[in-house]
Amino acid sequence: MKRQEMTLNGSTLSIETGQVARQSSGSVIVNYGETAILVAVNAAKQAREEIDYFPLQVEYRERHYAGGKIPGGFFKREARPSEHEVLTSRLTDRPIRPLFPKSFKNETQVIITVLSSDGENMADTLAGVGASAALMLSDIPFKGPIATVRVGRIDGELVVNPTRSQMEDSDMGIIVSGNEQTIVMVEGEAKLITEEEFLDAMKFAHEPIKELIAMQNKLVSEVEVVKREIIDEETDEILEKAVSELVSSKIDDAIKTGDKAEREDKISALKEETVSAFEESHPESEQMVTGFINDQLKSAFREQILFEGVRSDGRKTMDIRPITIETGILPRTHGSALFTRGETQAIVVLTMGTPKDEQIIDSMDLDTKKKFFLHYNFPPYCVGEVGRFGFTSRREVGHGNLAERAVKEILPDYEDFPYTVRIVSEITESNGSSSMASVCGGSLALMNAGAPTKGHVAGIAMGLIKDGDRHAILSDILGAEDHLGDMDFKVAGTRDGISAIQLDLKIDGITFELLEEALAQAKVGRNHILDIMYDAVPEPQEMSKYAPKILSLQINPEKIGGLIGPGGKTIKKIIADTECNINVDDDGIVTVASLELKRCEEAIEIVRAITLEPEVGMEFDGIITRLMSFGAFVEFAPGREGLIHISEMEWHRVEKVEDVVKPGDSVKVKLIKVDDQGRLDFSRKALLEKPEGYVDRPPRERHDNRRGSGRGGNRHGGARKPFRRN
Repeated sequence: MKRQEMTLNGSTLSIETGQVARQSSGSVIVNYGETAILVAVNAAKQAREEIDYFPLQVEYRERHYAGGKIPGGFFKREARPSEHEVLTSRLTDRPIRPLFPKSFKNETQVIITVLSSDGENMADTLAGVGASAALMLSDIPFKGPIATVRVGRIDGELVVNPTRSQMEDSDMGIIVSGNEQTIVMVEGEAKLITEEEFLDAMKFAHEPIKELIAMQNKLVSEVEVVKREIIDEETDEILEKAVSELVSSKIDDAIKTGDKAEREDKISALKEETVSAFEESHPESEQMVTGFINDQLKSAFREQILFEGVRSDGRKTMDIRPITIETGILPRTHGSALFTRGETQAIVVLTMGTPKDEQIIDSMDLDTKKKFFLHYNFPPYCVGEVGRFGFTSRREVGHGNLAERAVKEILPDYEDFPYTVRIVSEITESNGSSSMASVCGGSLALMNAGAPTKGHVAGIAMGLIKDGDRHAILSDILGAEDHLGDMDFKVAGTRDGISAIQLDLKIDGITFELLEEALAQAKVGRNHILDIMYDAVPEPQEMSKYAPKILSLQINPEKIGGLIGPGGKTIKKIIADTECNINVDDDGIVTVASLELKRCEEAIEIVRAITLEPEVGMEFDGIITRLMSFGAFVEFAPGREGLIHISEMEWHRVEKVEDVVKPGDSVKVKLIKVDDQGRLDFSRKALLEKPEGYVDRPPRERHDNRRGSGRGGNRHGGARKPFRRN
């Protein structure tokens, strides 16, 4: 076994190889604190024929045993990947995918398994380090290494790989991957930081990344690694020249067509025409001819932007496509918005629920609940195609999570808006940056639903065309500019700062100077979009009549038992009487929900009455529950009673209690005494008008035998007799 280690944020990070999974092409165990992952990589011996992409599969899996837990559910075993596992798989895939040779088409698999978790040192950043190290140790061609870290900021100080506890006090959580020269991938969220603060975090992250890369290189140097030979794809220079001469005059017309569908039709027709022209002279060369045309298109597309500064739809590099906004488009939903930017469109719908609608997260480390979630759907029709329609794709999970991070920062405090909120973005048209359209639509839907948000949040996708010393940064990129360009850089935020960010590169890296330029241009574009959004919906609108009305109340946690009652009897009665949904949290927050505000108010008043600390002088409306010879018991709140002594019934002398009240009567009473055991004495007469000429007499000592009161009363209401043996 070979091992290398270093210290990172006070914990030891080590990489080991040679002991576990030895039949894999490359494998490592990465330890950080008491968290450990196993990464094994393998590639097929033969390349897949007739594919134009690299068949890479990255799978990250968490085992509940790693955290000392047994999975919930009926089968008691891990099921389909959780959202966190999917997102971590993507975080590992994105920085390593561009580092394989273009001609390498062998199916490649990276499998990451969490073996141990201490609950503090998170495993997701270790996945990128482990994948890179395992690939470097394998025979698979890989232009690494890279490394991944998380950056937090606590009390203004940047921290690398903060623990889970430290993240609770951090105002940013950004995952950064990089090589020795610069960064190559970014994903994260922040509490509205400035562009300068974000750039500082990237520079800070690059230092430990370089240390992790040095450690990997040192480990690889101790192992004899032989990389497999890669055969370059065959090319026919004569055919390539002939194809170029045939299509060069027609390509410019295609790439300057602004409409996406029309442009794609022209490109498809050009390919069919060219393939037919060489069908006889070069049979079975259709894929090669198509590849030459794609290369010509890419080159011409990029050159037009670099040389002329004009994009295929006629925009300049900083121009934003036309934006239209409609809200409240769906009559029965709680909030909705139609956001259209160029040929990208999203119907975004918001639903408000109660605490019972919270999402339960059963993970390796935590059992938590989410009060806000944003889901993103990308059906095939949004790009005019027929495609698979089934389970949520990884892309949909990733885009939804990015939009959720962006919108989360503008949500009102739970005390001001005690709802579980679900936002769904249905992408109905797509030509670039549908995730950022989901951010804008989500913000508008919140306003339409009447949520008192902290303002609007908007997102923009930035692109890059780079050729040597020439470069162009593009605002609000098209799908083609994403596909043929060098960068997809999404930035979301408010006028006050950045809330979410995502960077993917198709080149080896980006300088910090270019990143700074892209951030500044993104800020200009974001503010332009925000201006349009504020013009359309400047403030929260009226809440839908179909939305549940929710009120909340903070009670003393010690009173929760009394509110619930034996076997839930008390709270069930409140629910039945008021027809409200009631939820009680362990911290004493009581949430009441109903479609009618009046019902909520009734339930809240009952809860308040049950849980309040009665003080002498308070007045209550109550119900007579039972009569005794010495007085009557009155229920002033569900499950809470006090005694009206017979002497406190009327101003005149009362011979029998039943002459004044009967069980079920409604009475108004005033609290006149709370004894040292917390028992309550009420007066009915104190709220009645005193008879004229009435003379107060000094109070007499009275015998009080309460049934079940703990004052010595027996079940007949008489004095308890002493127990005597026969």
